[in-house]
Amino acid sequence: MLIKTNRDGFAQPLASEITDRLVYAGRRDLIKLLASGAAGAALTAWASREALAQGTAASPRPGKLAALPSVKSAVPGAVTLDKLTDYKDASSYNNFYEFGTDKADPAKTAHTLKTSPWTVEIEGLVKKPARYALEDLLKLSAQQERIYRLRCVEGWSMVIPWVGYSLSELIKKVEPLGSAKYVEFVSLADPKTMPGVGSRVLDWPYVEGLRLDEAMHPLTLLSFGMYGELLPHQNGAPVRLVVPWKYGFKSGKSLVKIRFTDQPPATAWNKAAANEYGFYSNVNPDVDHPRWSQATERRIGEDGLFAKKRKTLIFNGYEAQVGQLYAGMDLKKFF
Repeated sequence: MLIKTNRDGFAQPLASEITDRLVYAGRRDLIKLLASGAAGAALTAWASREALAQGTAASPRPGKLAALPSVKSAVPGAVTLDKLTDYKDASSYNNFYEFGTDKADPAKTAHTLKTSPWTVEIEGLVKKPARYALEDLLKLSAQQERIYRLRCVEGWSMVIPWVGYSLSELIKKVEPLGSAKYVEFVSLADPKTMPGVGSRVLDWPYVEGLRLDEAMHPLTLLSFGMYGELLPHQNGAPVRLVVPWKYGFKSGKSLVKIRFTDQPPATAWNKAAANEYGFYSNVNPDVDHPRWSQATERRIGEDGLFAKKRKTLIFNGYEAQVGQLYAGMDLKKFF
């Protein structure tokens, strides 16, 4: 259910906010899966990297997740012509420290994550704070498939067809106040289901943040799936952020709270190592990580013995779409 709150208590939804019956019917089976927990149960069979490595995005595979309705995105720049990363690689080579620090750990341990029931709290400097159940977030917009390059700071990248919609659609719904300048994203931190939360590698819960104009950009995606299916646990189920022109750690996974603020959020990696992980973390080949160069990258799946590294593109190749957000800024200072 959608629980809307304001200063006067509970408010009834407007007729215009009720999803059209035809739109709802197209996702009825998916919502039933989510509500019953069946989608989460389907994931438990994928408890290891070896199980995940069967098949590709183009072919059937054992344990295939529930289909997620989607249409091809019309957002400029949202669909690349790059070859897709194989599903087995995208779902078995992950950064998700709540489930371990090795790239293979999340695929082995994230089956413990409970994704139903799930709610996302919207709070802070907004006119319409609310608590959205997952099925209500899904009904906010028609699902769109966007094929993004996703690059991480250790010199590797993937090309993944995400399924979701522009975060701006949710932001418009809750109506940020004029004083709201930033958006904070908080991930689940449950020591019972997330073994990595017991470690001291980061200050939990995992927090990330964007400027409001970055969050409103149509390429910033609230994602519920990939490759036409529900998100696997290890990829940030059941709902995550995707910001394709920034390094991967900016795209918070398993979101439980979105908060609007007038100050930059204290983000997890910036708190852990401010000299290595800036607030903006835009992909920039001219700004090296203190321990390695960012000038080149290797595409996962193309890492054979003689595979050449690729030249890193400014803003991960999305300069035409997002470069204006940083006009006049010193990108080496605001890294």
